[in-house]
Amino acid sequence: MDKSPEAFRTISEVSSEIDVPAHVLRFWESRFNQIRPVKRGGGRRYYRPEDVKLLRGIRDLLYTDGLTIKGVQKVLREQGVKRVSARGAAAEDSPAPVAEAARTSNGHDTSPATPRPAQAAETVSRLRGDATSGRSSVRGPERIEALRDVIHRLERLRDRIRED
Repeated sequence: MDKSPEAFRTISEVSSEIDVPAHVLRFWESRFNQIRPVKRGGGRRYYRPEDVKLLRGIRDLLYTDGLTIKGVQKVLREQGVKRVSARGAAAEDSPAPVAEAARTSNGHDTSPATPRPAQAAETVSRLRGDATSGRSSVRGPERIEALRDVIHRLERLRDRIRED
């Protein structure tokens, strides 16, 4: 039985709905104070529909546009939650058709959400740092989030290869 669009969602439901692991959603809560799920006894999280739209918008900015956590925080500060949530609502309205429409005549997916080896390699290079100094410009929790993002992109790429 499907839930109504207005129903609250658990972290596992949101995680599968927007294709982001639960631990990443919990991490985002610590970085974006605009994400405030209702917490019940035992700390169980329930996300409102507007929370899910905001999370979709944040995911889109991070994974599709390639912004950093700080970049998304800046967008939220300058453009507001409504703007990012609207972006999430737009992503919700057309997830499958966009991916299907992005397929070229040779069957390869060209949508921006599709992980590309070059994107993963670029992120890994950025995480490794400048070749001359050996120092990375990405530190702490952002580095961990970026590494998780690379792993996520590579796993999706592996799954696509297995499908073909």
